[in-house]
Amino acid sequence: MRILGLSAVAVLVGCATAPAQTALADRILGVKDGTVRLAYSVKEGICGDGETFIRDRTRGENNFISFDDRGTRYSSRSWRERPCEPGPARIAFVKDGGAVTKVRLYVGGEWSPGDRDVVDLGEVAAPAAAKALLAVAARERRADKAIFAAIIADSAVVWPDLLAMAKNDGLYRDTRKNAVFWLSQAAGDAATKGLSELAEDDAEDREVRDQAVFALSQLPSEQGIPVLIRLARSNQDPKVRRKALFWLGQSDDPRVLKLFEEILTGK
Repeated sequence: MRILGLSAVAVLVGCATAPAQTALADRILGVKDGTVRLAYSVKEGICGDGETFIRDRTRGENNFISFDDRGTRYSSRSWRERPCEPGPARIAFVKDGGAVTKVRLYVGGEWSPGDRDVVDLGEVAAPAAAKALLAVAARERRADKAIFAAIIADSAVVWPDLLAMAKNDGLYRDTRKNAVFWLSQAAGDAATKGLSELAEDDAEDREVRDQAVFALSQLPSEQGIPVLIRLARSNQDPKVRRKALFWLGQSDDPRVLKLFEEILTGK
C-alpha cells in the first residue's frame, strides 16, 4: 500500500473533514427511489461466491471477512466446495426518498436480469469507486457497509479518508467507529498516529475513543504495543488506561509483561 508523505498527512489530519464528494458519489446520492448499483475490481486475494460471502485469501485459506445479511456460515469442509471468484465487487444502494435504506455488497457473480427501478452505473475504476463509496458512507446513516466496500477496491489508498472520517465529529457515531476499525486494517505509521490521537483526546466521544484503543490492539505488535503501553502508563483518563491494559493483556509481548511487573511492584 502506498503511504502519503508526512506533509500530506499533516494537512489531512489538520483538515479532518469527510471525504470530498465526487461526480460518481453525486450520481449515487442523486437517485431518489429504487436501486443504484455499480461494479469495480478488487484487491488480489479478495474473492466471493457472488451471493453469500466475501473471502480474503491473503489472510489464510479459511478466512471470511463478510457474510450475507442472513449470517450464513459453512462448515470447514464446505468452505472449499463453494465457488470463490476474484471479482468484480458489486454494490447496490437501495434508495427511498433520496436516502440510502440498505447496501448490498457481493464479490463475483452477476446481477439478476430483469431487476426493476435500477440505475446501473456499470463497471467503474476501483480507486474512483472507493472515493465515491467513502463519500456516500460519510453522508448516509445506513451506508456503513460502503466503507468495507471501499477497503477491498483494487489499487485504492483509503486510509487518509478513513482517518479524516474518524476525526470528524460531524459524522454519525457508528460511521466514525466503523472508519476507526477499518483504519486499523490499513494502518501505516501515520494512521497509527491518528488512532493514538483519537484515543488520547479528552474531548472525543467515549465510544469513538474506545474503538480507537481497540483498533490499536489490532495492529502489528511493533505499531500497536508501544502506543498502548504509553496509554496505559500516562493517559489521564482511567477508562482509557483500563482499556489499554485489557488489550495489552491479550498479548504475550515481553514489553507488556515488563509493564505489568512495573505496575504491580510500583517500580
